Order: sequence, then structure tokens, then C-alpha cells
Amino acid sequence: MCLFCKIANHEQDADIVYEDKKFIVLNDINPKAPTHLLIVPKKHIDSINELEEADRELISDTIFLAKKLALKNGISKKGYRLTFNVGRGGGQIIDHIHLHLMGGGKINE
Repeated sequence: MCLFCKIANHEQDADIVYEDKKFIVLNDINPKAPTHLLIVPKKHIDSINELEEADRELISDTIFLAKKLALKNGISKKGYRLTFNVGRGGGQIIDHIHLHLMGGGKINE
């Protein structure tokens, strides 16, 4: 079982800031911005490359949740970045799809 699945099942500690039936959201342990959240679907999908047609709604819900969290965290008006890393060459470290929400100041690369 991957790290994000363990976190979603509450088998691994994490700094969880939001949870519902479909998602768990946590603070990134290596933040690149003052606000750096990981929006993690509870459904295990390795990466964008493994998406199936049936996952369209889940990905849409992921982006809409990011919009909601940006507003809640006070970064929606100043701007923020949404990033899916895909594969090791794209910076993906954990093989479980997740969306980075970064903002609130300087975003470090």
C-alpha cells in the first residue's frame, strides 16, 4: 500500500487539513510556497498516465476542490499554481496521483 493510501486510511500520520469521501488534503512536508497543499484522491491511481475515462469526474472534482481551498486559504485573489507531477522525470515522488496547490507568496522551484 502506498504512502498516500496509508494516510487516507489513517494508518500513517500526516498534517491533514481537509477530508471528505473522495479526498484527503495535507500540507506538503517540503513546502515550496507559504501555502503548499497536496490534494490527494482516496482512489489509488498511480499517475496521470494511468487515468481512465471513468476518472474524468474525479479529476474535475480535484480541480474544483483546489479552487475552494485557494479561496479558503486566502490565496485565490493574488494567484496560485496547480501542478500535477507525472513520473520521476516530471518530479513525481509518490506513485499516487495528487495535485499541488501552491501560493501565498514566492513559489520556489
